[in-house]
Amino acid sequence: MARLSVKGAALLTTSLLSGVASAVEYLSINGSNFVVDATSKRFDLIGITYQPGGSSGFSSTADPLSDPDSCLRDAIMMQQLGVNTVRVYNLDADLDHDQCASIFNAAGIYMLLDVNSGLYGQYIDRSDPSSTYTLDYMEHIFSIVEAFWNYPNLLGFFAGNEIINEDSDESVPMYIRAIVRDLKEYIALHAPRSIGVGYSAADVADMLTDTWAYLGCELDNSTYSKMDFFGLNDYEWCGDSSYTESGYDTLVTDFAGTDIPVFFSEYGCNNVRPRTFTNVPVLYGDEMAELSGGLVYEYSEETSGYGVIAINSSTEITLLQDYNYLQQQLASIDVSARTELNSTAESAAATSCAASLISESSFLANWDLPDRPSGGDDLVTSGLGSSVTVSVGSLVSVTATTMPATVYNYTGAEVTGLALVSLGCADVNYPGLIATYTASDETCTYATSTAGAASSSDSAAGPRFTGGNDAGVVAMMAALLSGVVAGVMLL
Repeated sequence: MARLSVKGAALLTTSLLSGVASAVEYLSINGSNFVVDATSKRFDLIGITYQPGGSSGFSSTADPLSDPDSCLRDAIMMQQLGVNTVRVYNLDADLDHDQCASIFNAAGIYMLLDVNSGLYGQYIDRSDPSSTYTLDYMEHIFSIVEAFWNYPNLLGFFAGNEIINEDSDESVPMYIRAIVRDLKEYIALHAPRSIGVGYSAADVADMLTDTWAYLGCELDNSTYSKMDFFGLNDYEWCGDSSYTESGYDTLVTDFAGTDIPVFFSEYGCNNVRPRTFTNVPVLYGDEMAELSGGLVYEYSEETSGYGVIAINSSTEITLLQDYNYLQQQLASIDVSARTELNSTAESAAATSCAASLISESSFLANWDLPDRPSGGDDLVTSGLGSSVTVSVGSLVSVTATTMPATVYNYTGAEVTGLALVSLGCADVNYPGLIATYTASDETCTYATSTAGAASSSDSAAGPRFTGGNDAGVVAMMAALLSGVVAGVMLL
C-alpha cells in the first residue's frame, strides 16, 4: 500500500467512514478519563493482551495483526468474552493490517499498541539507552504510528513497556520522556487526528510512584513530553485475595487525584491455576472507580502459563478454565456505573516537575531531556520520507464472519455456533452482551454472549449462543427500553 500524505490520509479516513461501517467511536482523553467523543461518556478498558506465539511468533513477515484468519478466530472469542480493548506488543509497519484491524473494529474492540518491538534497533536498551535512541529507532516508532493512525479503533500508543526497573540505567526515565515527546509532536504535526501516548510500568515497589511522577508532571519548556495515560503491569492479586491484601488499596491512594487515565496495562497473577479472576469486580467497583479498568495478561497460552485460550493449531483452539472464569467475572461488571465522568479528576490540575516529587534517592530527579539524534528534528518536522516503507492502514469491509477453527471447551466438548457479530452500530463490545445492527431502522439489539463456555463446575455445557434468539434477549431489551442500561448500550 502506498504512502499517503497527511491531507490524503485525513480525506481517506473521512471517505472510509462513510462507506465502511465503523463499530467504534473515536476516543479522547478528558482529565483522568478516556471519553467517547460522540457521547462524552467515560470509557473503561475491559481488555486482554494479544501476542500469539509470544516473542518468537513475531518476525518481519508476520505479526499478530497480519493474519486475518487468526484475527477472525480470536476476535470471535474475545467478543464472546466481553473484551473491548486488545493490547498488541510487537508490530511491523511494512505488513498489511487492514483486515485484522477491520475485524476488531467490527467486533467493537479497540487496539492499544506498543511502538517498540523485540528486534534490534526497535527498542530502547535499558542498560544503555543513549546507544539505541537513534534516527533509525525514531523512524521505526513513527512508522508504527503512521501504519495505524487511520483506524478509528486505535486507542493509543505505549512509548515503552517496563523499561524503567531495577536493572535500568539511571538516565532511562529521561529517554522515555523524550520518546513520549517525539511521538506526541509527530502526531500533532502529521496525524489525521489526536492520538494518546502513554507508558506501561513495571510494578516495582520503590520505583512505581517515582516513574509516575517523573513521566506525568508538566514541563514549561517541553509541552509534548508529559505522558497522556499511565499503564501499570500489576500481578499482586493472586488466587482469592482482597482489596487490602493485594495492595489495591495502596494503589488507589498512590494515584488519587490523577489528572490522566491510569489503568492496569497487564494483570492476572498465575500463582494459582485456574485463575478465577476474583479481582475483576473490585477493579471495576466503586473502590477503584478512579482507575480506568485494565487488560488481562494474556489471550493465548504460552510457555509462561498466562493464557485463557490454548492455540493448538491454526485451525483448532481450546478454551481453558481461565476463559470461563474470566467470562463470568467480566459479565458481572456494572458498565452503567462506570460511564459517568469523574468530575473531580476531570478538573485535577497537572503537577509541575520538581525534584521534590521524587521519593527515592536513586531515581532520576532532573528533567534535562536528551536532544534528538542528528536528523531527528527534521524527521519530526518533515515526516518520514519515501525511503521508509509503511503500509498506511484503512478500514475494509469485513465479509468473513464464520469461525475458521474448531473450538473445544476445557472438558473437550466441541463448541459450535460461533461467529463474528459485526456491530456496525457505532458502539463497543460489552461483557455479557453482543450488539447486532439492523440497517433498516438503524438500531442495535443486544443478545447474551456466553458462547459455548462450560460453567465453572466440571459439567460440560453446550453452546448457549443462539444468534440473538434466546430468551435472555427479551429481558435485555426490556431493560434497554426501561433505561436501565440504555445510557450505556446506546451510545
